[in-house]
Amino acid sequence: MAVGAALAGIPIVSFVIGPARKRFEPQWISLGECAVFPEGTTRFATFVNPLRQPTNGESIKTACWVRCVKTGSEYQVFAINCAHLGCPVRWFEQSRLFLCPCHGGAYYEDGSRAAGPPPRGLFEYPWKVEAGRLLIDGARLPGLEDTA
Repeated sequence: MAVGAALAGIPIVSFVIGPARKRFEPQWISLGECAVFPEGTTRFATFVNPLRQPTNGESIKTACWVRCVKTGSEYQVFAINCAHLGCPVRWFEQSRLFLCPCHGGAYYEDGSRAAGPPPRGLFEYPWKVEAGRLLIDGARLPGLEDTA
């Protein structure tokens, strides 16, 4: 009976786990042509979250900061959220710092922690360049699992 129950349970388990597995596969989203992000600059960008639901409305739009280290070959794509409590950070070109308005967190242009309460640097999205376009894996929010 135990073997029969186990065999009967396989389709049920596959039905439940199957969609969850797809959520963790990379879903590459274009942020635009590499030319939009000139070398030595940090630019604001948005993309549509691929894990959207019909009821999400405007919340499907996700923001990030793109730093171009070397055009076409080296980028950093930061989540907009502070690593302290998730407030949106802003980029200040003059000081070349990301600053958090909530508790005074500061980050250097490479995303590393500069000052304030954040325990670590900014979270980063995986990225790649294909056919002259900058793509990020937008299927998963960068977080603490990226530090392991």
